[in-house]
Amino acid sequence: MKHTYLAGALFVMLFSGCETTQQIINSLPNTTATGQPSSFQIASGLKEALTIGTQNTASRLSAPNGFFANAMLKILMPPEAQKVESTLRSVGLGGVVDKAILAMNRGAEEAAKSAAPIFINAIRQMSITDAIGILRGGDFAATNYFKGKTTSALTTAFSPVINNALKKVDATKYWADVFTVYNRFSKTPVNTDLTAYVTERAISGIFHEVGLEEQKIRKDPAARVTELLKTVFGSSLAQNRQ
Repeated sequence: MKHTYLAGALFVMLFSGCETTQQIINSLPNTTATGQPSSFQIASGLKEALTIGTQNTASRLSAPNGFFANAMLKILMPPEAQKVESTLRSVGLGGVVDKAILAMNRGAEEAAKSAAPIFINAIRQMSITDAIGILRGGDFAATNYFKGKTTSALTTAFSPVINNALKKVDATKYWADVFTVYNRFSKTPVNTDLTAYVTERAISGIFHEVGLEEQKIRKDPAARVTELLKTVFGSSLAQNRQ
């Protein structure tokens, strides 16, 4: 019972940032009798890795041109709207389209500033069972965990920020006006909610970058910058995954 109480207390304190807590964790045996990292080490190491990865992602994407200058993530008009975009450009309204595209990406960059706290909250709620499953899971097990735990909160946080950015250049008004008319005659209607479209693309971009960070820590030993990360991600549990 005494050991059970200690285990519960340690898990509650894990990753709290408390120096005393870290000293207690460091005093635990590095490995189990089988030579594998302990459950506590796995949970602590995985949380450390995911915190670093998500903070790097949020910092990178929230910087100026984090989305706009990234060819993989830049938010453009959806494929079904490209004919309309071409028409607008052909009649001299390319500047309007360009302003809308810039606003979409600036909105995503501003919204990305709120991503890190949401990811950190999901990390803090992660159980030891979750952590072990992620460590031994597929290449994107952590990213998929985040998708399940944070998509709703990210959508709630991103939508108003993106909507405000789009309103500054009347992008939402132009979008709704143009595509409400377009949808009356098209067999493939376009979503007239520009904010929802940009929010979805921004969140997709966030998860794409989180996935890259996950691959880095899983596959590149040089990315394991602490002894704890080396121990956890260099173990056979991490190497022999499902």
